[in-house]
Amino acid sequence: MDALPANLHEGMIVVDRDMNLIGKVETFRASDENPHQPGPETVTGSPIVKQDRNTLTSILADVFRPDDDLPREMQEKLLRDGFIRVDGEGLFAADRYVFPEQIERVDGDRIVLKVPREKLFRA
Repeated sequence: MDALPANLHEGMIVVDRDMNLIGKVETFRASDENPHQPGPETVTGSPIVKQDRNTLTSILADVFRPDDDLPREMQEKLLRDGFIRVDGEGLFAADRYVFPEQIERVDGDRIVLKVPREKLFRA
């Protein structure tokens, strides 16, 4: 997929290509370049405060968690391409980020990926 699915919502189940459960959609952000989806001022439907918050640093702080420890280049790629943040299942599971091109299909309330869990970027 070039863009996130239009019917994407929080709480959807995410499985890898082998149908192993990864977790549930915690949050998502559409690509800045897709006019048919929420734009750069929207994360899971919630507006980002725009007062003096137009700098890239401010946007990154609004979208990503400080404890994610994501390199700035990765943050910029996630913002540019769009992403799904998956809340990992299990006591020791890590949260992961999914890019639109890693999505194979949507089956009802389940997102099936093209890749194994190991290919996803860990938060």
